[in-house]
Amino acid sequence: MTGYVEAGSLMTKRKIRVLLAKPGLDGHDRGAIVVARALRDAGMEVIYTGIRQTPEMIVEAAMQEDVDLIGLSILSGAHNALCPRVLSLLELNGMGDIPVLLGGIIPEDDCEPLRAMGISAIFGPGTNTTEIIDFVRKTVGR
Repeated sequence: MTGYVEAGSLMTKRKIRVLLAKPGLDGHDRGAIVVARALRDAGMEVIYTGIRQTPEMIVEAAMQEDVDLIGLSILSGAHNALCPRVLSLLELNGMGDIPVLLGGIIPEDDCEPLRAMGISAIFGPGTNTTEIIDFVRKTVGR
């Protein structure tokens, strides 16, 4: 499987477009940068918005960039406030079908409620980047 997705009525192929963002006030982005490079090296187009993004900024960038998937990296513990807002804004903007994955420090007790609200996958510290790449390809490359 490649880093491409079929697009349009002519069945042309284009790279999978992934938006990675660091919502909230957390400034630690080393993990997000590692994931961005791994996805890029796997043939995907990665748009990294950087640190300290609001949910509104993230959804606006997703709309402008026409992304296939959004990845959020949260280490601050604000996932229970930020994820529902991102998902709500996606839905309000007609983009509720875009998969959202979450990475970072997420307590086990919070994982199931996050999945129930619409987070497609949660990847914790130490996750092999191959696992993330495979998830993106399987989710988007349908």
